[in-house]
Amino acid sequence: MSEGLVGFLDPEGKVLKGQKVPSLNRKDLLRLYRVMLLNRRVDERMITLQRQGRIGFYVGSMGEEAAIIGSAFALKPKDWIIPCYRELGAALLRGFPLFDLCCQLFGNEQDAIKGRQMPNHYASRKLRFGSISSPVGNQIPHATGIGLAARLTGSKDVALVYFGDGATSEGDFHVALNFAGVYKTSTIFLCRNNQWAISVPRQFQTASRTLAEKATAYNIEGVEVDGNDILAVYSVTREAVDRARRGEGATLIEAVTYRQGGHSTSDDPRVYRDEKEVQEWLKKDPISRFKSYLINDGAWSETKDASLEEQIKDEIEVALKKAEKIGPPCIDTMFEDVLDTVPWNLEEQREELRASQEYESVQQDR
Repeated sequence: MSEGLVGFLDPEGKVLKGQKVPSLNRKDLLRLYRVMLLNRRVDERMITLQRQGRIGFYVGSMGEEAAIIGSAFALKPKDWIIPCYRELGAALLRGFPLFDLCCQLFGNEQDAIKGRQMPNHYASRKLRFGSISSPVGNQIPHATGIGLAARLTGSKDVALVYFGDGATSEGDFHVALNFAGVYKTSTIFLCRNNQWAISVPRQFQTASRTLAEKATAYNIEGVEVDGNDILAVYSVTREAVDRARRGEGATLIEAVTYRQGGHSTSDDPRVYRDEKEVQEWLKKDPISRFKSYLINDGAWSETKDASLEEQIKDEIEVALKKAEKIGPPCIDTMFEDVLDTVPWNLEEQREELRASQEYESVQQDR
């Protein structure tokens, strides 16, 4: 296991003494910043929509954008992303359209999942972005399987799987890492240690000094990184990806960060969290840090930032207005994709539902 917390930038966006930041061109740096800011503004807007009753549920990633976007940026488009439920930034980085996101949140007729999943559970086969599943940690073995398939077939593909600190106490986590260690799978395990497993603080759900050190038991590489430093996250993930492509096996990355908001819109963190703790972490905000770095480097300015804010605001509103006008999926979709051919009993149920709808329509017209 690598010793010490890896970091390049201090909270003010200045390069730490003795550190050298990764060599990224200005276009890539500005793209990363744009996706981070877009992610934050989408989260804020969608939480407001949920409070207004326009969508039923939402999970944000405020404060964790650097851990998610920085790691995803280390991948190639053909690599797999297996998300938890805070990885919107990774999807946006891959090119997931805001309109598609809004359709999924509304569960409307143009939702690719046809309204069958709860809000915030999007997926994209085209982008190799796996389906989101709510049970804690059960996506982790899937990524191990993808990584094993890549090794067995000689592919250089890599699977990056995300999960929170609470998932490291789940059986799925340990089974997946054990398997990955034995078979040297091409898998990157990215733990967003945001300090809270819903309402349980990290120190109450594991006695480990760090979460990264859990890798030692399975003989895979373990790295602890400042999860609010996007350049550091990118750097350690890139190293892990390169190792995997060389056939050297899996890596567990612990990105030390903080969940600024609630676990979801169904949660009120004020009940269990000290506000002083929140304020201390807000001083380490990943977007403010990266913005300061870009300004210090001469790549950005407050004027450009204000213009970008307006662009993002308009982009979100256009997608929302378009998606909100679209009606729900046709009732026939409830009976499709179950079996290759709709059997007689499902056909019978569909006809009964149609008849019921027609009857209700007649009653309303009277």
